[in-house]
Amino acid sequence: MKMNHRKYLIVALIATFFVYTGISGVLATVPVQTTKEQSVQVYHSFHPGSIWNDTNGKVINAHGGGILYYKGTYYWFGEHKVAGPIGNTAQVGVHCYASKDLYNWKDEGIALHVSDDPHSDITKGCVLERPKVIYNKKTHKFVMWFHLELKGEGYSAARAGVAVSDRPEGPYTFLRSMRPNAGIWPLNFKKSWETSTLQPDSLKGWTPAWMKAVEEGLFVRRDFKAGQMFRDMTAFVDTDGKAYLIYSSEENLTLQIAQLNDNYTGFSGKYVRVFPGGHNEGPAIFKDNGKYYMITSGCTGWAPNSARSGVATSIFGQWKALGNPCVGNDSDLTFHSQSTYILPVHGMKNAFIFMSDRWNPRNPIDGRYIWLPIKMSKEKPIIKWRKSWNLNDFTNR
Repeated sequence: MKMNHRKYLIVALIATFFVYTGISGVLATVPVQTTKEQSVQVYHSFHPGSIWNDTNGKVINAHGGGILYYKGTYYWFGEHKVAGPIGNTAQVGVHCYASKDLYNWKDEGIALHVSDDPHSDITKGCVLERPKVIYNKKTHKFVMWFHLELKGEGYSAARAGVAVSDRPEGPYTFLRSMRPNAGIWPLNFKKSWETSTLQPDSLKGWTPAWMKAVEEGLFVRRDFKAGQMFRDMTAFVDTDGKAYLIYSSEENLTLQIAQLNDNYTGFSGKYVRVFPGGHNEGPAIFKDNGKYYMITSGCTGWAPNSARSGVATSIFGQWKALGNPCVGNDSDLTFHSQSTYILPVHGMKNAFIFMSDRWNPRNPIDGRYIWLPIKMSKEKPIIKWRKSWNLNDFTNR
């Protein structure tokens, strides 16, 4: 229906009157001229490395993320980035998106906001990375864990942060941050290592003697009283309901796997060291046919490197290295990305999605998402590059 400018102005004034006076039900009958709507793409497949928009037509902003599946909906949590190098610090918080099909994601807003309180551990400008949310069936709480670095302290704090919510999309309330398992030795730590007098500054780094000392708990002893270092991380809930955090520790030289307490908001005191001295970051884990599989990256800062994988019959190990799970062109650079999470597809057997990030530290908001299917071959995870693919690929292989 066409309107001349005078009639349109009158209608607009009437509409404004109804809005500000709170009169409802009338505006539905008032013809309002609208601008041409921006077309929103509907996805039917994944396109790794391409721009991925939400259902509002805006680029998804959920980096270093993880997925929670709850009552028929997937919730994607990740770091909200802003433009420029300042985006490497937390200026906004943790973003949440929701989806029924894994292709199309609705913006649910900021699940956890950074604080304006300069005394808060999560004050604006801190480093808040790799948020993961798990659901506790006993407490009916959604629990978010993340790697936290205190504002202005670089990467020296190496803390674990935790927040909770009554709803999957939030808002989440920050509880506290800490270093895990202060005053507790790992379950797989030899008694003789506890009493060693070797200190980190007594040996030259990266020599055979230093590497041997690292494997024998050089940094575990150093951090025993204050708690273990906590950096790149993921969360995992086992089939028995017990939850675990897997994280880079000991100056990123060794992974640790720590069991959470019954309400998932603290640590149980049980933890182990995995691949000591192996220099692993970006841990991601899944369980298939009763075995636990882990995919990690090496430590080269923001630059991509060759992924690693491992397997164990118990989550606490012994873990066995399986080598690089990626094959094909650019497999030595994990297709120019770094692992962040492995997503089991609900309702599909042996269907797992490898999630990774293609970082852009100069302009973090332009980081891209790499999602690829995992294929098991001779009890080893295999990841091949796909320019595009969809969930049917799991049933057609």
